[in-house]
Amino acid sequence: MDFLQALLFFFLSAVPLSADNASSKARSCSDVRQFYSGKGFTLNGVPQTEISGEHLRICPQGYTCCTSAMEETLFNLSRREFEGLVRESGRSLQASLNAHYRSFDTYFTDLLNSSERSLQESLLATLGSLYSKNTPVFQDLYADLRRYYRGSAVNLEETLNEFWARLLERLFKASVLPQYTLTDDYLECVAKQTETLRPFGDVPRDLKPKVTRAFVAARPFVQGLTFSGEVVRKVSQVPLSPECIRAMMKLVYCPHCRGLASVKPCANYCRNVMKGCLANQADLDTEWQSLVDTMLQVASSFSADPSVDVVIYSLPLRISEAILYMQENTEVFTSKVFQACGIPRVAGTQSSGSEERKTRVNPDSTAMEYKPSPAAGVRLEMQISDVSSKLREMQQYWVQLPAALCNSKVAAGAAVDKCWNGMTKARYLPEVMGDGLASQINNPEVEIDITKPDMTIRQQIMQLKIMTNRLRNALNGNDVDFQDASDDVSGSGSGMCTGESCASSGPRVIVPKTDSTRYYNPPENKKVKGTGTQTHPSILLPLLSLATLLLRR
Repeated sequence: MDFLQALLFFFLSAVPLSADNASSKARSCSDVRQFYSGKGFTLNGVPQTEISGEHLRICPQGYTCCTSAMEETLFNLSRREFEGLVRESGRSLQASLNAHYRSFDTYFTDLLNSSERSLQESLLATLGSLYSKNTPVFQDLYADLRRYYRGSAVNLEETLNEFWARLLERLFKASVLPQYTLTDDYLECVAKQTETLRPFGDVPRDLKPKVTRAFVAARPFVQGLTFSGEVVRKVSQVPLSPECIRAMMKLVYCPHCRGLASVKPCANYCRNVMKGCLANQADLDTEWQSLVDTMLQVASSFSADPSVDVVIYSLPLRISEAILYMQENTEVFTSKVFQACGIPRVAGTQSSGSEERKTRVNPDSTAMEYKPSPAAGVRLEMQISDVSSKLREMQQYWVQLPAALCNSKVAAGAAVDKCWNGMTKARYLPEVMGDGLASQINNPEVEIDITKPDMTIRQQIMQLKIMTNRLRNALNGNDVDFQDASDDVSGSGSGMCTGESCASSGPRVIVPKTDSTRYYNPPENKKVKGTGTQTHPSILLPLLSLATLLLRR
């Protein structure tokens, strides 16, 4: 009886299968032919009705409308389309970052231009020929500030010190009695008295930390915006592995081969494919978020009292204030200079400095602090708000990318049971993998060798660490000689001298402290094949593999 029941069960099970197969053989391939030609491919060799699918190497081997040639064509199409999607997503983010860079750069450049124009107008009106004859001193100050902001190797502290020293030489030469001859050596001695005699009062000492803080923060901030866009561009162009493309082909085009073109992939199935394909990219997340956090802190520092616009707009008024102080204390300063440098040699003829000595800054034209207009304050707040909003949006870009690519246009809703699960129209049972390379060891959809990380992406992870370190230095007020981090894989940079211990010959080299790149070690006896064309990782990986083999003995 048991045998008869088993036999009956066999026939009852087999009948629907046979009927299905019979009907499948007669099923038309018109939908597939229309889809295939719509992609721009020739219909030569495309079946009119379904054929047996033993020849398929990626799609399930049931009755199908796809030949081996079609499968290969769709495989290559999958590569082009998916890599195009990743690049397009990256281009969109890169364009947004570049737009914010241009906006902030225009804002900061306008601040400098407006400040310089204001200085020219105010000093020309108050000093006349005394300003005209010494215009290069002021122009060079702003030129150096611009060069520093643009990333040139300019020592900001030395630039400010040199400006006050040159200004002192010019003003002292114009203010002393005309019967004296002032040699270059004597004027150099005068300049050396700047720190001890303080001819400009407290203005240089008060202005230096404010100007330094504003520029030291602004320069790496704009560099960080362009650097972030470059990271996105480079990572988005990393080629995908053949195993990833096979999984993408199975996800997107195998339903067509199975006659299920209208059935969308299951949401979790799509996520597993994307998480496997973008596992290396997701490993950027920790350092990427760290960079964004630091940039947000730098952005917020721009509005800290005194805000960056107040500092830059105040430069003309503070310089005028310093010149006024010098003029009001000329006699006292001159006598102290004579004591320190000696009395200069008497000239043989009278000079024409009497008119310049009469030119004085009007005290009413100076002020201790610049008070920005409401419009200027609003513009700064808008800059900070706009760029901070975009930075927060992109903070989890790399781990959110798989879900973004599995949107409602691509995958079925999470609650849909009847969806393409890689084999047929049914539920998708496997759990969704975590983010990053180490989490993909049991990914059921994409074969990945987690011991072979993509070295292009590992290099970008290191560059993110270096950039974050530089931004943190700037946030702490440390003046760094900025160079493009993408050009320096070793991670070494240089910092401008700001202390008395620095040599006068130029900037000294600083190597930022960065953590070494982390490589993931696979659990013993659990290795999944495949991530395709990757550069060999560091020497650590062979050593780890050797250690694992020895432990297995």
